[in-house]
Amino acid sequence: MEALAKSVVRRLRHEGHAAWLVGGCVRDLLIGRAPKDFDVATDAVPDELRQIFPGAREVGAHFGVILVVDGEHSVEVATFRSEGTYSDGRRPDAVRFETDPREDVLRRDFTINGLLLDPETSEVLDFVAGKADLNAGLIRTIGDPELRFTEDHLRMLRAVRFAAALEFEMEAGTFSAIQRMAPAIQRISMERVRDEVSRMLTQGHPRRGFELLSDSGLLREILPEIEALKGVAQPAQYHPEGDVWAHTMMMLEGLQNPSLELALGVLLHDVGKPATFRIADRIRFDGHVAKGVEIGRRLLTRLRFSLAVTEAVCLMIENHMKFRDVAVMKESTLKRFLRLPKFDEHLELHRLDCLSSNGHLDMYELAKTRFHETPEAHLRPAKLLGGQDLIAAGFTPGPAFGPVLHDVEDAQLEGVITTREEALALALDLLASSVSPAVPRSKFSPASPPKG
Repeated sequence: MEALAKSVVRRLRHEGHAAWLVGGCVRDLLIGRAPKDFDVATDAVPDELRQIFPGAREVGAHFGVILVVDGEHSVEVATFRSEGTYSDGRRPDAVRFETDPREDVLRRDFTINGLLLDPETSEVLDFVAGKADLNAGLIRTIGDPELRFTEDHLRMLRAVRFAAALEFEMEAGTFSAIQRMAPAIQRISMERVRDEVSRMLTQGHPRRGFELLSDSGLLREILPEIEALKGVAQPAQYHPEGDVWAHTMMMLEGLQNPSLELALGVLLHDVGKPATFRIADRIRFDGHVAKGVEIGRRLLTRLRFSLAVTEAVCLMIENHMKFRDVAVMKESTLKRFLRLPKFDEHLELHRLDCLSSNGHLDMYELAKTRFHETPEAHLRPAKLLGGQDLIAAGFTPGPAFGPVLHDVEDAQLEGVITTREEALALALDLLASSVSPAVPRSKFSPASPPKG
């Protein structure tokens, strides 16, 4: 990708235009991080860009932005511009193309993102003291922070994300402006908030990110369910680390390159505790798992997460307490547990849960051992019996079919039955003892399985 960016700069300069690498890629290169993408800024206007790069995609014609694509790699190329007012708190009402790179820099968000780099000579253009802030490890807006955040409210979340991911401090004036303006984040679409939260969870140092979100006042605006974890006490014998917030922050700190689903599972696994807190013989959270699934699903839906992500995260919330019973589970129950989708992520959530509380990893080790040592064919054997088999044997479909087939599969997973004949005999016994009209009692007796 870097090679493509350099070739784009060379091509533009060959055509007589100014061109520089700009933004986050410059920041990352200067601090020794691998850029995730590359942007180029130039004085070439859109019509000229179309002629120079005839196969490019237009991704923001109004803003003078094209995407130059070469195989799997792409580079965004934008005309130098200045911007007018932002009446919607998201995008400028009008832009003006410029020839001076300084004008382009002054409309950007943070000083560390306002640097331009010559990829051939390594010369850096710095109009906003961005290099000094990079060296000092500071997140500072370009110009008046309230103006920058009024233009695009999402910049408040971006400031927090950059501070967390880069392990930088927030410049005092910038942070104070966020604290004053935090309620304005409510004007931002849920999709944009979702994307920033997702990056914060998966791009490094999520604990720091969420602590900054809380300290800035942004967390109560976008995720009040997480802010509610603060001050919710837990029984000290199980949670010596402190309240639910402290526990969750410790788990976030333990994440290492997590998937989005795992990171969200960690964030939300105890989200049902504030609503179910009570003190009896000790602090208890009766029903917090079911409540957590309910709250988690509502939160993920509000933030417009996909159905696949939502279901995966809710499955983690629903099952995170089952590890405590691994040693006493029936074989069939354990096998059903071990074959949950992406069970390795359930395992990792439980490991972090233990390490962030009492430190006991007995059930984690047992579940991990069984998961890795149990052959796939034993976890998911071909079923001996299905609904069509019962119908073919003369049974009328009814509400008992589901539970009976479940019990038959349990017997198979336990090793109690191994053949189709045994499965049919068991199904007959179970159906005969049910009150379901599905059983043709006059045709079969429990002692003699149906033929077929």
